[in-house]
Amino acid sequence: MRETNRLDQPGWFNRPVPSFGDPGARLLIVGLAPGLQGANRTGRPFTGDYAGDLLYATLAAHGFSEGAYGAHALDGLRLRDCLITNSVRCVPPQNKPEPSEILACRPFLAATIAARSRVRVILALGKIAHDSTLAVFGLRPSKAKFAHGASHTLPDGRTLIDSYHCSRYNTNTRRLTPEMFNAVFESIRILID
Repeated sequence: MRETNRLDQPGWFNRPVPSFGDPGARLLIVGLAPGLQGANRTGRPFTGDYAGDLLYATLAAHGFSEGAYGAHALDGLRLRDCLITNSVRCVPPQNKPEPSEILACRPFLAATIAARSRVRVILALGKIAHDSTLAVFGLRPSKAKFAHGASHTLPDGRTLIDSYHCSRYNTNTRRLTPEMFNAVFESIRILID
């Protein structure tokens, strides 16, 4: 897929997308994977697509960012006390990661979590992010079922919070509303502050 994207759009990032944000953050957001025309194009998670519009506006509303989000990697936006990463580091075919991709990228997610000793809350955006995070901690999904707004205590004492992914599909179908997303961040602020 990456090679095809490089041929089709040679000016795009088209590589594994690194984490973005504050390396000393207490909040780690785990997304699904880079979007084809978002992070795969810009090289920054949730940047350049609708999911980023909602996520970055919500982060700003809750004091996790400074500067203006301009939907490109050089917009000057900085995250405060927040780091964003993905379960899968490269854009998957048709935005649906294969189980083999999720498994292949899990060591990168595990390393990101292990290197962040200050993280107190992990926000999983969607069930794949939830399940990948549980796997990093050696937990089965049946031990902590995914549900929007659910909170789970991880073996090391951190808190895993679930949210439906902030995708255009989820917001258009009203599975996730801005109010529901804000409520998740309100609960995160209570845990962190």
